[in-house]
Amino acid sequence: MKKINFPIYLSLAVVFGIVLGTLFNTNTNMAMIQTSPKEQKIKRLINFIQQDYVDDVNTDELLDDAIAKILDKLDPHSVYIPRENLQAVTENMRGNFVGIGVQFRVINDSITVIQPIKGGPSIKVGIKSGDRILMADKDTLYGPDIKNSDIIKRLKGKPNTQINLKVYRKANDSLFNVIVTRGKVNIKSVDVAYMINDSIGYIKVDRFARNTYNEFKQSLNDLLDVGMTDLVLDLRGNGGGYIDIANSIVDEFLEDGKLIVFTKNNKGYIKESFATDEGDFENGNLYVLIDENSASASEIVAGALQDNDKGTIVGRRSFGKGLVQEEMQLGDGSAVRLTTARYYTPTGRSIQKPYKYDVEEDGNFEFSENLNGISSSSYEQDLNNRYKSGELFTRDSIKTIDSLQYTTPKGKIVYGGGGIIPDVFVPIDTTEYLPAVYFRPLNDFAFKYVDDNRKKLSKYNINSFIKEFDIDGKVSNAFFEKFKDYAPSSQSKITLKKYLKTSIARELFSDEGLYRLNQIDDNMIQKVLELEKQ
Repeated sequence: MKKINFPIYLSLAVVFGIVLGTLFNTNTNMAMIQTSPKEQKIKRLINFIQQDYVDDVNTDELLDDAIAKILDKLDPHSVYIPRENLQAVTENMRGNFVGIGVQFRVINDSITVIQPIKGGPSIKVGIKSGDRILMADKDTLYGPDIKNSDIIKRLKGKPNTQINLKVYRKANDSLFNVIVTRGKVNIKSVDVAYMINDSIGYIKVDRFARNTYNEFKQSLNDLLDVGMTDLVLDLRGNGGGYIDIANSIVDEFLEDGKLIVFTKNNKGYIKESFATDEGDFENGNLYVLIDENSASASEIVAGALQDNDKGTIVGRRSFGKGLVQEEMQLGDGSAVRLTTARYYTPTGRSIQKPYKYDVEEDGNFEFSENLNGISSSSYEQDLNNRYKSGELFTRDSIKTIDSLQYTTPKGKIVYGGGGIIPDVFVPIDTTEYLPAVYFRPLNDFAFKYVDDNRKKLSKYNINSFIKEFDIDGKVSNAFFEKFKDYAPSSQSKITLKKYLKTSIARELFSDEGLYRLNQIDDNMIQKVLELEKQ
């Protein structure tokens, strides 16, 4: 294995601290010595580069690269967030932004509204799906050179500021102006919530942002009001977020006093989180769907429920991220997200897959081997490794370590060391695989079809659409005729027809259309229905 000289990186870390102290003027809790010889050294180096280096050099970029590389040596989840990216990251995790509130795509060089966001400023003034936004105040927003970043910058702004939009509505061939008052727009983190049948509810959580618990709680209450007795909580593809939000959601399912999770920092300080008596679904039957992309806070939820013998975890082994990050401002508008603790499930499991560096006696350190015999240099290639090992297809291919075996209060055996292993395994479905070459044509065709036929399609609700749309195959045949150069096979045509109908449903009914159509052939949902019958 490749050995890396430890003193070099120790020196880099020292330089990193000095540079931050010098250029960002951070406070004393960073433990940086303000007048050390090394500080003077790095100051001189930067001055030499700025004043005497033969070519012009952007020292800010050099520093950004140095910070990113140093953090990369710590763990896979400690990251640097440049100033230009911080606002977007913050908005995503906060769960809202200030703007006009539309989802849009640039189609034929013009901004086309896919849908106005529910509760946002645009929907309040009558902007509809399919509208083209041509101008914002006196700025032209169409043409071959228009960029998404420029559009977003123009449409966002400060709260309660007004923007005058010129809009073209294709449905009635009209051109009109409308004044929109910018306001707070919710970035949805609960994608959908609906009843699968008379008793089973379904909630899809996309991430654990600041607004997620409130959205989840409202969705849970709405489903309970219409008679839900069993719940499917879908955490597939959920990359995580705030640990306290995950804890609040778990609290809806666990009885008072049950341990949810505990964290431990580098000082050995342990912080425990317990359920309260305020949960609204402590007695309901629960299924939690996870897959290889369910990470962090998603794994806290799944691990807490599994270790407390609550519900059934369905799917495939989760990602394996058991580290807690804290965002720290660097003083110039940038930030670092630094790993400050590990978290453990109620039985004491760490589900972080290995990545660490092992320090050797000679002062060097090398990448350690992880529990599945894969070099930690391939940490980011874990999904490919799982595919090659067969783990995504059979439960027996999941490797476990006896020394990391734990027992729940009811005697169920669970394992640490790299993700949450589900109670009921569901293999990945490769029969529905669609080559990437079809995605753009499918989406473009679906949008244009809906855009040209909004009046005709308005007769459908989501249930009638699922049952009746394109029974004669005219729409799908029109797609195949338009893109006949792709020459799909018979099996591919069946898959393409499903994807096309799903894409049109998404255009018409937003996320619920997408999920309701996908549910028909969703193996994990079908497994839940099978378990319910049993």
